[in-house]
Amino acid sequence: MNLIDGKILAEKIKDKIALDIQAFNGNHPGLAIILVGEKKDSKLYVSLKEKQAGTVGIDAHVYKIEEDIQQDDLLKTIQFLNNDPEVDAILVQLPLPKHLDTDLIVNSIAPDKDIDGFTKENMRRLVSEKGEAGFMPPVYAVILSMLSSINCDLNNKLIYLAVNSDIFEDNLIEILKRQGAKIIDDMRKADIVITAQGKAKIINSSMVKDDVVIIDIGISHDEEGKICGDLDPLSMKEKTGYMSPVPGGVGPMTIAMAFWNTLLAYKKLHNVK
Repeated sequence: MNLIDGKILAEKIKDKIALDIQAFNGNHPGLAIILVGEKKDSKLYVSLKEKQAGTVGIDAHVYKIEEDIQQDDLLKTIQFLNNDPEVDAILVQLPLPKHLDTDLIVNSIAPDKDIDGFTKENMRRLVSEKGEAGFMPPVYAVILSMLSSINCDLNNKLIYLAVNSDIFEDNLIEILKRQGAKIIDDMRKADIVITAQGKAKIINSSMVKDDVVIIDIGISHDEEGKICGDLDPLSMKEKTGYMSPVPGGVGPMTIAMAFWNTLLAYKKLHNVK
């Protein structure tokens, strides 16, 4: 099975971002990243985002917040960033500690600075029949970009979704249907499988047809403690089609797409064409 190399695709996206920012006469988009607590994975992801942002010309500032912060205090921090003219984009690293209302926190971000694209207002804009401008959530953009990279036209394609979040699934279905795709309930008949279950190697070659395209968003650890996805890559060796690897697939591209949305936010807030 052929691999969809997310690292190569991500570098191409970041190169485009860097070229655009070079034309801003020394100005740089400002990205605020909010990190609550000491969760090891979250700290790693934020560190990667902070370092990579600098390579494309984005000024990233990490706001490290104690895990026991009260909800009202976190909301005040976000409101301050909403009103800060130096901040063009805001990203809250998830998951948040259990005592915080994630939905409330995320929806307190100003829609024009919501580069993760998950505020209710942004999603309303994105699926609006009026064609309003909304940020495509980075992971959705990754899916579309990966499929485009292998010249996969979504029109009349049969897609199976294996995800654990109703909100994530419902909005993704709407995006895919607008591209002409059809959502089905049988993985074995699917032209495209999109999986985000977080269960190590749960999908094998017997569960999908030949010439399938599999976008693996799931992240977990195998019995040896190594990072892996929902897909069992060894079982797919003799299968025809395409798959995104874990690691090196969706992850690098998701960061790149967040930077792309940061660029779009800057352009919108500063009236740059």
